[in-house]
Amino acid sequence: MVGLKLLEEKEIINLFEEDEEREGEIESTDLHLKELKEISGIIISGTDWTTETILHQIVGRNIELNPRFQRRDAWSKIRKSRFIESIVLGFPIPQIVLANNKERGKYIVLDGKQRLLTILQFYGQSETKNNNFALTGLEFRPDLNGRTYESIENNIELSSVLDELNNQTIRTIVIRNWHSESLLHKIFLRLNLENTPLSAQELRQALHPGKFIDFLDDISVESPVLKRIFKSKNGDFRMRDVELLLRYVAFHYFLPQYRGNIKKFLNMTCKFLNKEWDEKKDDIKDVVNQFEHAVEATISIFGDKYFARVWVSENEAYRSQFNRATLDVMVFYFSDKIIREAAVINKDKVEAAFKELCSEPSNGFIESVRGTTDVRGTYTRLSLWGKSLSDVLNLKFKVPELVEDWIRFDGLR
Repeated sequence: MVGLKLLEEKEIINLFEEDEEREGEIESTDLHLKELKEISGIIISGTDWTTETILHQIVGRNIELNPRFQRRDAWSKIRKSRFIESIVLGFPIPQIVLANNKERGKYIVLDGKQRLLTILQFYGQSETKNNNFALTGLEFRPDLNGRTYESIENNIELSSVLDELNNQTIRTIVIRNWHSESLLHKIFLRLNLENTPLSAQELRQALHPGKFIDFLDDISVESPVLKRIFKSKNGDFRMRDVELLLRYVAFHYFLPQYRGNIKKFLNMTCKFLNKEWDEKKDDIKDVVNQFEHAVEATISIFGDKYFARVWVSENEAYRSQFNRATLDVMVFYFSDKIIREAAVINKDKVEAAFKELCSEPSNGFIESVRGTTDVRGTYTRLSLWGKSLSDVLNLKFKVPELVEDWIRFDGLR
């Protein structure tokens, strides 16, 4: 595979197999006993920090509110304003949930990042477009509409408001003595079960910081094609854009090491490429640049509306939902310049071939792109689409092969 030859094959295999051994353990019949034992060892404590104390913890980098996250601003100014109003009025607000970061006095945020970001912005301590925002749309204190923190602070008549804001307690829960990232992921998802479902990418970036994941974060915010996919000018606030790009990079470099657990696969990709960034950054940057061209080619062939959708033959139409697995197979091949250019020239034939694949249920393609991330499903969609492209474009290139329960692939050429 292009790029993979730059990496030490033995080192990659060892890294992934090490994680696969742990995965096999966790997926054994002792799953619940192991997790219950770990849960019983977790220490959960609560504290009532004031708003001012929480602010100092964030500014002092004890609560890690990554500046990169601050660009992923999900709340409107009215929602932010009413949250601040709730603090001033002493209304009950959802608790903040933190996990210690294996470093004394340092915390990862599991639940409450938008609330913490709102506090940081209102106090004028953030470097974002909403920094030092003025309150608006208040229901109970309309007299404070148009006020910033600074204007409240400088108005002696509003000193009681300042006291109420600074000294209000906010319930904070801290999880200590956790050992596996898998359990932390489950707690993270459970906390957000009743809210907007969050991408695990946010937690992944907190647990695996490094130059590679910082690069993906930066490039995803600026990427024209990802902005088109997520219809966002400032990056997707759930960080799904970063994860989509990470999937592409992971399959590009490490497809033969994939064992069916996409979460662990992406985690290991982050770990390895963070470690290898200084040596491999030029190659990684080139690979990511090809992602841009690959998506542009896919849009050129299928159109802006249908470029990552599944064709439903019964309805003679594309499904409305965006399909990550479909995009995975497109960019896997269209990242190659020769295949990409030939596909764009023959776009009508390419689209017809894709529709034909989706229309024949017996080949397994349609099932493989409808959610399964196991090894066989991943192989099926990559292999079938690769063979279809090769035939319709009259180009010779390699496609993944399935050998027992693992995928063999050493590059397109």
